[in-house]
Amino acid sequence: MAEAESIIGTPDSPEAGAAEPEKADGADSPADVSEESSPDEAVAPVSRGRRRIAALFLVAALAYGLDLISKLIVVAKLEHRDSIRVLGDWLQLEVIRNPGAAWGIGEAFTIVFTLIAAAVIVVIARLAKKLYSTPWAIALGLLLGGALGNLTDRIFRAPGVFEGAVVDFIAPKNYPVFNLADSAIVCGGILIVLLSFRGIDPDGTVHKD
Repeated sequence: MAEAESIIGTPDSPEAGAAEPEKADGADSPADVSEESSPDEAVAPVSRGRRRIAALFLVAALAYGLDLISKLIVVAKLEHRDSIRVLGDWLQLEVIRNPGAAWGIGEAFTIVFTLIAAAVIVVIARLAKKLYSTPWAIALGLLLGGALGNLTDRIFRAPGVFEGAVVDFIAPKNYPVFNLADSAIVCGGILIVLLSFRGIDPDGTVHKD
């Protein structure tokens, strides 16, 4: 878990940077509270940190809910039927059951993907306590919601617990079929990369190279 947190970029100690980091716009770090601060001033950053955590779980719940509802609808209405053309041959709706990753890679390792999704959820839950950045809250919320969406399929769908096939139904031309959970994960990952390039950490500090 520590290695996963290191990859995402969460600082573990104030000594991680040589110079004192700056604070990102709209972010509140608990380090901003001085020893001379009044009790009300000391509580304020904690309260704002809790709002960031609430934003994370709100985004996660929205992503998870949309993914779950969309899968229930397409399985009930489209499975075992002809694909529906949305934009000609460029975009279609076609339900498939995918036990592996993109392009059906790793179909024999479904349980591995299940464990990876579970590990991502645990890491994000641990990072939440250090979260003071709204953009990071959104990014992690998208990752969490997407991971929960696909993990639900792995646990509850056939052929069995931890070996279930994920329901994919969005089929662009010359691209692997995917679902809304995959979209949330990709968008969250892209946002994390952008934040990392800008030097913004989950605790709201900014590090300039």
